[in-house]
Amino acid sequence: MLYFWKNAIPKSPILKMTYRSFTTTPSFNRALIVGYLTLLSLFSCEKDDICVEGDTPLLIIRFYDAENPLEFKSVSSLRVVGLGQEFTVGSFTDRSSLDSISLPLRINQPDTGFIFISESATQDDIETGNLDTLNFTYNIREEFVSRACGFIANFEDLNDSLTADGDNWIQSIEVISTTINSQASAHVEIFH
Repeated sequence: MLYFWKNAIPKSPILKMTYRSFTTTPSFNRALIVGYLTLLSLFSCEKDDICVEGDTPLLIIRFYDAENPLEFKSVSSLRVVGLGQEFTVGSFTDRSSLDSISLPLRINQPDTGFIFISESATQDDIETGNLDTLNFTYNIREEFVSRACGFIANFEDLNDSLTADGDNWIQSIEVISTTINSQASAHVEIFH
């Protein structure tokens, strides 16, 4: 195409010299390269994705007094260990006295088990205290949040199951919310 345009220029020596001097100057070549790189960088930019709004919600558990169900009651030296795990849950301070805790549920399986230990202590490398095993079953519903956050898991149809051992410190459990999609309020109440 340039060949035809070049040949379409009249044979005037002034125009011919102007065209040739304009296209062969270093400043024109630099301007052309800078313009090309500017256009390339503008069209190749994309928005920075930072995830701030999405995270899989934790299970919120509140502890109540079994004799007075309207009052909160802390569990002394509470330790929670994931069933089949060798380490404690890291979502709250281990062996603390709390009336509310948050626990992570597994997002790759429809159930999660925990060992709740009241009056937890270690004597000769052996865990002492009263151990109760509690299992939660649920359905997992994935939700797309954004490109930066990806998917989060929400939980539906939450159910509980306490293993009876003859010496349970947990007297009863009530599931308040069967859907876990936020951490704004308690999902489970445990009476002891």
